[in-house]
Amino acid sequence: MPPRLLPALLLRPLLLLPTLACPAIAQEEIGPQAPMTPEAASALEAFIAREVDRKEIPALSIALVAGDRIVWARGFGSADPESGTPATAETVYRVGSVSKLFTDIAAMQLVEQGQLDLDAPIADAIPGLAIPGPFDEPITLRHLMSHRAGIVREPPVGHYFDPSGPTLADTVLSLNNTTRLLPPGAKTKYSNAGLGAVGLAVELASGRPFAEVVRSGILRPLGMDSSDFEPSPELEGKLPQAIMWSYDGRTFPAPRFPLGYAPAGSLVASMPDLGRFLIALFHDGQGPNGPILQPETLDRMLEPQFDDDGRFGLGFAVGSWQGRRRFGHGGAVYGFATELAALPDEQLGVAVSASRDCADVDRIAELALETLLALQEGEPLPRFPRSEPLPDGLARALRGRFADEDDPGRVVELLDIDGLLLLVPPQGGFLTELRCPADGPDNALVVDGPLVSHGPTITFSDDRNALTLGGDTFRRLPDDQPPPPAPDEWLGLIGAYGWDHNVLEILEREGRLYALIEWFFLDPLEPVTGQTDTFAFPNSSLYHDETIAFERSPSGRASRALLAGSVVFERRPIAGEDGSTFRVVPLRPVSELLPGALAAAPPTEPGPFREPELVDLTALDPTIRLDIRYATDTNFLGTPFYSSPRALMQRPAAEALVRAHQELEPDGLGLLIHDAYRPWYVTKMFYDATPPESRGFVAHPALGSKHNRGCAVDLTLCDRATGAPVPMVAGYDEFSDRAGAFYLGGTSRRRWYRSRLRQAMEDQGFTVIDNEWWHFDYKDWPSYPIGNLPFEAINAEAP
Repeated sequence: MPPRLLPALLLRPLLLLPTLACPAIAQEEIGPQAPMTPEAASALEAFIAREVDRKEIPALSIALVAGDRIVWARGFGSADPESGTPATAETVYRVGSVSKLFTDIAAMQLVEQGQLDLDAPIADAIPGLAIPGPFDEPITLRHLMSHRAGIVREPPVGHYFDPSGPTLADTVLSLNNTTRLLPPGAKTKYSNAGLGAVGLAVELASGRPFAEVVRSGILRPLGMDSSDFEPSPELEGKLPQAIMWSYDGRTFPAPRFPLGYAPAGSLVASMPDLGRFLIALFHDGQGPNGPILQPETLDRMLEPQFDDDGRFGLGFAVGSWQGRRRFGHGGAVYGFATELAALPDEQLGVAVSASRDCADVDRIAELALETLLALQEGEPLPRFPRSEPLPDGLARALRGRFADEDDPGRVVELLDIDGLLLLVPPQGGFLTELRCPADGPDNALVVDGPLVSHGPTITFSDDRNALTLGGDTFRRLPDDQPPPPAPDEWLGLIGAYGWDHNVLEILEREGRLYALIEWFFLDPLEPVTGQTDTFAFPNSSLYHDETIAFERSPSGRASRALLAGSVVFERRPIAGEDGSTFRVVPLRPVSELLPGALAAAPPTEPGPFREPELVDLTALDPTIRLDIRYATDTNFLGTPFYSSPRALMQRPAAEALVRAHQELEPDGLGLLIHDAYRPWYVTKMFYDATPPESRGFVAHPALGSKHNRGCAVDLTLCDRATGAPVPMVAGYDEFSDRAGAFYLGGTSRRRWYRSRLRQAMEDQGFTVIDNEWWHFDYKDWPSYPIGNLPFEAINAEAP
């Protein structure tokens, strides 16, 4: 993730204190010390605690700096939820791109010593590096450090997605297999690869390993004893457990593989250590154990290097904030998010890091700076914002598509993700969560979620058929017809690519092809004229000025996607994606499991329960169609489990399902039932036969299932006239991410049908489960006992 981009000139602060009070003794808490007051600390602490709890951040630590000292530092949440180990001020985090500042300073130390030349061709410092392209001007260290080299964001080897752990040299020299995209100096293009090259130049010029250079030349002089590019096992042990997540509700532990371009993103650090770094920057690069830079060198680093946008100095993001000069850098790396920000004239700074992928810690940093500034200037403390959950049913009432009344091609979509309301912006970008402002008008919602905290307000008309966003009015579009099919030539491209830890989704929405990359960045793709299956990223993308190209297999389906022609995303194999029945290999033959399952007893429950009254769905409404997969071998275990293709449910649930079926009739649609009541012994066989990695899709027999209670149904839509099933994003019983009820991939048309099914079922009291779009539970399920009668023992005639 790129750092915060800020647009103005910064100068070195004039105040220089003779001594630096920055003890490196580890403390679980620091302060509050002046100017931080107990009142201010309590208010800020309460705000951060709410953010950590509400946004499910496992661990967060923060340190505030004023002048020559750390005046307040705290930890929030748990470094290890299983053991209950709390996060403290001294918890260590992967700080991502904040690492670049230390790499750039190491390079400038060598520039001071005459071992590197800021404006010489980088090929002079890295023999063998020769990035081809149509531009004659050589790339220099200055270009690389200020993100003006015009090269790719990610190298072919050792890129952000690459878990193989290549050497720094292999990573940097793989750039020879890329193409220069822009003339050097022409435009800011953020590049992790470029900072890897800076790090390799440091290593080669010094004749020492990069991590050792930074350790001896920067970290030790500044007393940063809890920071390193190659952390010891002890330091690694201080890292909190971090989590990855996705828009559709999935979470998993963050990977910790080493990045090939370590100088660009592999520093681990505590927040007090980053506070010590800021103190030294406030004082001309002077640390407690000596200087790290000459004052004039630091001045150069904080000056914008190019006049047209001035977003970067030599490494530092530079600019203005509330009329004051500011410098810093952001960082995001698997499961961690960091913000380092400072006001040099006021000598105020903050470092904050969290262990949730891409969490918006910028807002916390801003409020911390506002707090320090208010205390320093004798002003009232800032207002700490808060938001409230949406009332039950509001997300469902508001979901839909809204078109700009002045530009109908700009469409905002509101998605109901299990009761959360997400806004899909008209031109891509982050999907943001909407909540109720604590003190706002009744017709307004505020952007406030893990990715964007306490952002802009959106207002709705009284009838909820129009919304105002950023001064533009969007009016609700009719949703009574499915969108047109996606172009045939895109169907072979749509799908999932890449690694388990970082999936690239190619999808269609609003008649355009999109890439959902690095989990959160939704980018519309533009076909490149004259190039087959090649698309350009928009200017707003992390990957602007780059392309993504697809290679098709003989079947017409893409087998891989190439980012900038060099980073290879292999298509993810998904059994059943071609329309065949999804299958798993059972742990034991089903025939061997049957005797034990029949002999076992369901779990005992206290009750009381309603008297079961299972009825046959087709007896209530003969137009309901059946495709009972477990009465055939067309199921995930490839074995019949039922002796007859029946669909039974408790009478209230069955009658509700009939009403849903009737609601769909004007659309020419009906319900096609795959499974309903399921005897408990079959649930036990499913679980015992399914490999552990797939058991998230089957119920645990110790708990029973809602199918056993006669209050769950697996179903899809069908053409009412022909009975043909309607194509959905994923197939029935497909054990994959595509099966999720809120999965964002696929085509607009298939997502519309999935949503239409959900709407009809929800109207009658059913709820979909998150990881299976076809599985719906009736609201009264807790009222019924677990059933274990086989179909033959049930008389389910309807009156």
